[in-house]
Amino acid sequence: MTSTQRWPEQGWALLQLLLVASFSQTEELVCRRRGDPENPEISKDGDILLGGILSLHSKRKNRQDTYMHKPLPLQCTSLNFRGFQYSQAMLFAIEEINNSTDLLPGISLGYKIYDSCARSLRVSLALANGNELVYAPSEAPCTRPAQVQAIMVGTSSSSCIGISSVIGPFHIPLVSNIATCACLSDKTKYPSFLRTIPSDYYQSRALAQLVKYFGWTWVGAIRTENDYGHYGMATFTEIAQQLGICVEYSLSVFRTDPPDKIRKIVDVIKASTSRVIVTFISPTDLYLVMQEMSHRNMTGYQWVGTEGWIFDSKTAAMDRHHILDGAIGLSIPKAHVSGMREFMLDVKPLNSSSKELFTEFWETLFSCKFKQSNTSAGNQRECTGHEDVTGVQNSFTDMSLMPFFYNIYKGVYAVAHALHSILSCNKTCTNKMQLDPFTILQHIRKVRFKTKEGDEVYFNENGDPAAKYEIINWQPTENGIVDFVTVGVYDTSLPADKQFNLQNKSLIWTQNSQEVPLSVCSEKCPPGTRKVLQKGKPVCCYDCLRCAEGEISNITDSITCVRCDPEFWSNERRDACIKKEAEFLSYEEIMGALLTAASLFGTCMTAVVAFIFFRYRQTPVVRANNSELSFLLLFSLTLCFLCSLTFIGRPSEWSCMLRHAAFGITFVLCISCVLGKTIVVLMAFRATLPGSNVMKWFGPAQQKLSVLGFTLIQVLICILWLTISPPFPFRNFKYKDKIIIECALGSAVGFWAVLGYIGLLAMLCFILAFLARKLPDNFNEAKFITFSMLIFCAVWITFIPAYVSSPGKFSVAVEIFAILASSFGLLICIFIPKFYIILLKPEKNTKKNMMGKGAPKSF
Repeated sequence: MTSTQRWPEQGWALLQLLLVASFSQTEELVCRRRGDPENPEISKDGDILLGGILSLHSKRKNRQDTYMHKPLPLQCTSLNFRGFQYSQAMLFAIEEINNSTDLLPGISLGYKIYDSCARSLRVSLALANGNELVYAPSEAPCTRPAQVQAIMVGTSSSSCIGISSVIGPFHIPLVSNIATCACLSDKTKYPSFLRTIPSDYYQSRALAQLVKYFGWTWVGAIRTENDYGHYGMATFTEIAQQLGICVEYSLSVFRTDPPDKIRKIVDVIKASTSRVIVTFISPTDLYLVMQEMSHRNMTGYQWVGTEGWIFDSKTAAMDRHHILDGAIGLSIPKAHVSGMREFMLDVKPLNSSSKELFTEFWETLFSCKFKQSNTSAGNQRECTGHEDVTGVQNSFTDMSLMPFFYNIYKGVYAVAHALHSILSCNKTCTNKMQLDPFTILQHIRKVRFKTKEGDEVYFNENGDPAAKYEIINWQPTENGIVDFVTVGVYDTSLPADKQFNLQNKSLIWTQNSQEVPLSVCSEKCPPGTRKVLQKGKPVCCYDCLRCAEGEISNITDSITCVRCDPEFWSNERRDACIKKEAEFLSYEEIMGALLTAASLFGTCMTAVVAFIFFRYRQTPVVRANNSELSFLLLFSLTLCFLCSLTFIGRPSEWSCMLRHAAFGITFVLCISCVLGKTIVVLMAFRATLPGSNVMKWFGPAQQKLSVLGFTLIQVLICILWLTISPPFPFRNFKYKDKIIIECALGSAVGFWAVLGYIGLLAMLCFILAFLARKLPDNFNEAKFITFSMLIFCAVWITFIPAYVSSPGKFSVAVEIFAILASSFGLLICIFIPKFYIILLKPEKNTKKNMMGKGAPKSF
C-alpha cells in the first residue's frame, strides 16, 4: 500500500483522538470504583468505625460463566458458626467499650463486618475506600480518608497475607486473632499487621522441644499446603534438626486434593517406621487423612498437634474410629471473659442490624424455616423466632474456642486504648481530631494494658504478643467423649530454663496406653558404645559400636569414645576408666621371691666357699691358686649376688642409680680378679722356663694394682653416667592394663658403656684363659677359667635380645637372671673343683701333686 493510500485512515484516527480529548476536558475529574459494591453483613454507625473480615460462610455456590455478560456476584453457603462466634465476640467488646466511662468516654464505636467468603481482597478494599460509586475529590485525585480506623481479621494466615499486602501500604492496622504464620512477623512486607495470637515461630520451637522431651527422634510430618503449614513446618524441621530429631517424611495436604493423593499420603504413613506424626494442619485437611486411615484401620500412631485442631471439639467428634486418641499438642491458654458467653448466645439483637444474616443463622441453628423465607421449607418445621438457643448442642453453643474469642476481645481493646491515647481522653475525648491510620498503628504497637480478667496485653517489635501455650492431651472418657486435659505450659516470657514445664499428670497415649510410645530409627546406644551413622540415612539412623580398649563412653547415645588418661584403663563394659595397677618386680610375688632366694643362696654358697678356703688357706691347693685374688674374687662374687637384690622392689631415684652402678662396679671387680688369676697362671708357667724373670713384673702388688686399675675405669664410667644423665624411676604407660614402674636408663650410652666394658674384660679373660688351656693339668686353673668365661659370655650375649624384647618387669627379671647365672658360673667353674679336692680328695692336696707334671689335655 502506498503512502497516499494510508493518509485517509490516519486522518480519521487523529480526528477521533481529538474528539475524545475535548469531551474529557469538559467532564469533572472523578474516581469510579469498578465492580459491584460490597456490603457489610453486620454494621452499625458510630463516631469511629472498626472493620471486621470474618469467615461467616465456609462454602460458595459454583456458577457457570458464559462470558457473554457480566458474572453474577458470588453466593456463599454453609453458615460457619465459628465465624459467627468471632463476630459476636467482636460486638461484645465494642458494646462493652461503648458502655464504659473509663475508656473512650463520650465516643461510640461503630463497625462494619464483612464476610471473607472467597473475596477477602475485595472486602478489604471496601473497608478502606467505602462503597460510593462515584466520588469527586476536593484536593488530590482519588484520595480520601479511610472508612475504618482498624480491621479485625478472623481468617487464615493465607488470607491475612493477601489482605495485609493490599491494606499494608495504607497503614490501616490489621489485628488478627487466629493467623499464626511466622511470615506475618516480617514488618517489611506486612507493616500494618498485628495479632493477639502467638506466632508459629514459637509454636514450632515448642513442638520441637515437646517431641525431644519424650525422646521421639524419628517422626513423620504432615502439613496443610498453604502458608500456615509451609512456614510452620519449615521452622519445626529446622529446630528439630538442631535438637537431633529426624523427619522421616514431610507431606502436604489440602482440602481440594483428589482422593488418589490422599491415598498416597496414607500409603507413605503406613510404610514408614516412625510412630509419631507432627502436624501443622487445619481441621478440614486433617479430617481427609483421618478418614482414609480409618478405612484402613490404621491406629497406633501418636499425633502431635497445633492450636489449629488440638483443642477443637468438632475434630474430636469427627474422630469416630479413635485415630487421634492420646494426641498431644499446644493450644492457646484457656480463657474466661465474664459476660461474653451470655452475650454470644443472645443473638436476637442481630435481627435489627442484619435481618438477612439473622434469618439464615436462625434457620441453620434450629433446622427450621421462617414463613417469609425465600428458600423452600421442604419437610422442615416452621421457625417461630422464640426457640431457646441454650437448649441447642452444636458448634455455636460450644465455647471450647473461648481463647480465640478472647483474642478478638483483646484486639478490639488494643485499638480502643490506642484511640484513647490519641484523643487525649480523660473524662471526655477530643472527637474533632482527624484520625490518621498510621498514627493509630504506631499507638497500637505501644499499648500495654490489662484486661478486666487481669491478662496483660502488649505487642513486640514484630507486632506479636508474648507466646504462651498450654500442652493438651486427648484423654478419651468412658462415654466416648474426648477430655482435653492440660498437662503442661510453655511460656516464652519466663527464663529459658523455665519456659517448658510439664506437669506430673498421668498422660494417655495412643490406644489408651500408659507408656510413652517409642519412635526412633535406632535404639539408644548404651554407655560403652558410640554411634556410627548408617550410610545414606539420616543422622538418627545409626549403629552402636563398642568402644575400643582404653576408651570409654559413660553417657547414652555418645557420638565419640573418650580415651582414658594414661594412668587409667577402660573396664570390661567400657563405661568407666579404672586406675591401672602399678607393677614392678616385688619381693612378695613368686618370681621376685625365687630370684631373692637364688641371690641369697648364691651369697651363702660364696660365704661357705670363702669359709672353707680360709679354713684351709695353708693347704697347697689354696696357696697354689693365688689365695689373695681368690678371696678378693669371692668377695666380689658376694657383692654380685647381693647387687641383684637392688633390682627387686619399687624403683626409687636412689635405687635406680645404685643398682646399675653396683652391678657395673662389682662385675668389673669380679672379672678383674679372674683376669688377674689368668695372667698369674700364664706368668707362673713362663717363670718356670730357664732364665725367665717374668714373675717379678707381675707379683702380688702388680696383681692388686691391675684389679684396682680395671675397677677404677668402671667407677669413672659410672660417675660420668650418674652425673650427666643418671637412671631414674619411670612410669611406663604403654601397656594397656598396667603401669610398669621401672628404671629408665637415663643415658643409653652410659648403660651400654658399662656393659661393653664388662664384656671387653670378659673377652680378654676368655682369650688369655683359652691360650693357657694346655698347661699341665695339676697346675692348670686356666681351663676352669675358660669354662667360666664361656658361660659368662654366653649368658650376657643371650641377655641382650632377651632384655630388649622382654616386657615390663620381666626385663628386670632377665637382668637379675643374667647376673645370678654368670655369678654362679664363675663360682662353680673356678671354686667347686678346688672345693672338691679340699673336702673329698685331701690326698691330692699336696705340694708334690701340685708340682707334678702330667700329659697335657686338650678340649
